[in-house]
Amino acid sequence: MPLSHTSWAPDVKKKLTSDQIETIRNFLETAYQNEVVFPPKDKVFAALVATTLQNTKVVIMGQDPYHELGQAQGLSFSVPNDVPAPPSLRNILTELADDVGTRSSHDLTSWATQGVLLLNAVLTVPEGHANGHAKGVWEPLTDAIIQIASEDHQPKVFILWGKYAQSKRQLIDETKNLVITSAHPSPLSAYRGFFGSRPFSRANEFLIKNDRKPIKWLD
Repeated sequence: MPLSHTSWAPDVKKKLTSDQIETIRNFLETAYQNEVVFPPKDKVFAALVATTLQNTKVVIMGQDPYHELGQAQGLSFSVPNDVPAPPSLRNILTELADDVGTRSSHDLTSWATQGVLLLNAVLTVPEGHANGHAKGVWEPLTDAIIQIASEDHQPKVFILWGKYAQSKRQLIDETKNLVITSAHPSPLSAYRGFFGSRPFSRANEFLIKNDRKPIKWLD
């Protein structure tokens, strides 16, 4: 599904120049012809399809998709249940279990449909080459998405794990939105403050306080 078919498109067009939008279109027309790219082309905008602006309650920021076959599905940190969970995702589920309870599935699609925008800053990646499409076509778009979500009248929670995600904090209006930060859930940093940070219960406490329905993290 192209970006123009998502509910975010009208607001995105106000943030991006016509040249930036054309660059995205041209990139998608050529990238998949030249190399193996993840996620599949029809899943590039999956996060924006699954979670509309009106429904967004929580934004979980990732860096770029998983770069091995079968993993990336267009939702940050999520992989299908028939694919083993990568280490960062396993650590997320460990913290979830300690915070609110054990979840049986590591496919996070149900979070997205409840209002958790699982947004990567970079929406595509070449096979086996993490950050291979970083600092290019995608950041203007995903920065705009963060700003649009932040500026919306409904208060939201932004969960920023690690220094890269936290660099996006400047795009968020913290007078009405909650920003939760910690170390990244990767094995290299999870013990430096990710474990014990309780992002899931803290997010729900904020949503309830602001008369919004909490996320059923275990569903």
